[in-house]
Order: sequence, then C-alpha cells, then structure tokens
Amino acid sequence: MATRLTCKNLGTVCLGLTMACSAPAAFALPDIIETPARETALAPTQLLTDTTQAGERIVAVGERGHIIFSDDEGQSWSQGQVPVSVTLTALDFADADTGWAVGHSGVVLRTDDAGASWALQLTGIRAAELAIAGKEVRAAELEERIAEAPEEEKGDLEWALDDLYFSIENMRSDLDIGPVNPLLDVWFENEQHGFVIGAYGMILRTNDGGDSWQDWSGRLENPSGYHLNAITSVTGGGLVIVGEAGQIFVSVDNGETWELRDSPYPGSLFGVLGTGNVNEILAFGLRGNVLLSRDLGKSWTIVPSGATATLNGGAVADDGRITLVGNGGAILVSTNGAESFRENFRNDREGVMSVVPVSDTNILIVGERGVNVTDARGQDL
Repeated sequence: MATRLTCKNLGTVCLGLTMACSAPAAFALPDIIETPARETALAPTQLLTDTTQAGERIVAVGERGHIIFSDDEGQSWSQGQVPVSVTLTALDFADADTGWAVGHSGVVLRTDDAGASWALQLTGIRAAELAIAGKEVRAAELEERIAEAPEEEKGDLEWALDDLYFSIENMRSDLDIGPVNPLLDVWFENEQHGFVIGAYGMILRTNDGGDSWQDWSGRLENPSGYHLNAITSVTGGGLVIVGEAGQIFVSVDNGETWELRDSPYPGSLFGVLGTGNVNEILAFGLRGNVLLSRDLGKSWTIVPSGATATLNGGAVADDGRITLVGNGGAILVSTNGAESFRENFRNDREGVMSVVPVSDTNILIVGERGVNVTDARGQDL
C-alpha cells in the first residue's frame, strides 16, 4: 500500500522524519516497539509533537518515545518511563492521573500516574488485525446485500465489494512488513471510553480503558480510507474528527454513529478544537485554512487569518483567547471568538506542533525545537 505521508500532521511531523513514516525493514519495527525510550536530559530540546494538561501538570510527547512532564509551567521537566522508542504523535488525559499516548507502529500507551510511567496497550499488528476483521464482516454483509439486490443495483455494490477485498488484501500484505501505520490522535471521555484514530481511516474504540478495542471504521463514510488526523469533543457534547481531503465527521451520540459533513475546503485538515461555545467547531490545516462552524458542522465559514503556513495545533485559554500554531513558526491569535486571527511568526521560524496556555497571556509551545515558554506572539520569554 502506498504511503500518503500525513502522520499527525505528518505533513509536519515528517519535517525531518520522512524515514520514520515510510515502511522500514521488517526487523526494525519490532525492535523499537520493544526497546524502552532512553532517558536523556535533551528530551525537552528534541522534536515534540503534542502537549496537554493533566490537572496542573503539563505533559508532552515526541520522537524516540520521549514523554516529558512539568509541574511548574514548563520551567523544568522530568522524563517519563516509556516502554517503546517509536515517535509518539498525540496524547489525551481523562483526568489528572489517567492518560493515553499514541504514535507510530500503531502503539497505544496508558499512564495512571500523570505521565510518570507508561504501559503498552496496543501495537499496530493487533490494530491491523482488528481492522481486517471489521472489513471482513462488512464484506460478508455486502455479499448478502448483493445476493438480494435488484439487478440494477448489483453493479455499484459489486464495485464496493471489490474495493473492500482490495483493501483487505493490502492490509494483509502490510502485516508481512510489520506495524507500519501510525495512530495520529486520541480522545478519552473518561477512564473507560475513548477512541484512537490514524492513517488510512483507522479508528478504534474502547469501553474498558484500553484493555480491548473494537474496529469502528465501518461507522464512518470513508471508503477511500483517508487519513484521520484529529479528534476532539466540543461544548454541547458533540465529537468531531477531521482528516485528509477535507473530511469532517460529527457524532452527536458519543461516537456510536458518525455523519460526514460538507466541508468548504478540500485539502487536509490537521487540527480541530471547540471554541468553548456550544456546538462551535474550529478546524484548521493546510495553507493556513481555518474553518468555523457554529452549528456542529452543518454550515461553515472560512475565517480570514492571513496565514499561508500549515496549521497543526491549537488551544483555548480560560479567557477565551484562541491560539493556533503551525509550520514556519506561525502563531495565530484570536481575541474575538475566532471571527479573525492575528498572525505572528517566531524568530527561529521552526515548526510548532502544539500549544498550551499558561499564566497570564503566556503560552507553552512544542515543536521542532522542543519546548518553549513564550508570550502570546510566540516570542521566547
């Protein structure tokens, strides 16, 4: 299967990691899955891909399995104990102690001590097996539909069945290489219920805290297997997934079912967040495109941002200030509820992947240069 490099936005994570996204030799992948991340004082200065808060603690993940955490708003950092050395792409916490991280080779990690130590729950081999089993069930159901369908409908159904069989065959071939496909984001409602999403339309759900997973890809209208890049919940209870080719999916029943929304932008979307207002969604991605919906994705406005750099992450501060971050050191700030954004650039022009608001108007950002605490414009303090 050809690899469309998007991972996290692996349009960005692959800034210097193209080799990490491509299919390496089969012997290399099990090694990095089984090799614990090395402890190093340099972890806060290396590529970091995502950051979030676990209570008052800030936790960040990145390359080589690095997970670091800070209890003083980024002034000092400790490194967590991690059983893998793959690049990690995203993390989420259900509460101050319980969190999950995902990454390359389909790994899912869980912590119960606020990021100090992590346990491996899933690898790409098992994830692929679940996805193949799910497609086989859908293929069997489609065969039954074809047998009972009127002649004028059989042709389209048979094309769909051929696509399913082709996808299953490709996924089985990938298993001979190893767990190559990355997971790109994770969201948990509580200690039990959550989703992980990733390349080629992969989406898995758990209802037992990650002890077991179910393939959920059949619930999304994504026959081309477009990458799913980001997932979040918004005020009012809706869940939103965005991905490659402008894909936007919304669930209003806690992820049981998903509806594909019309998108005004056909390019890849790498991030999504709620503004804090009920049913409001902010999606963003390639070429600085920012989309705003006030009705759970039923209609959209393209927000003037002036940005042309790809946008990777964002956050909303307690005072409603919205910050988006991206390639080339781009920092976009809105103080009017995403009606418009003011664009700034970091002096180093290094890519920024994720942001967390900290004291006053300051922000903590992570990206190509590791972690930095800056002012609202992204300039180092």
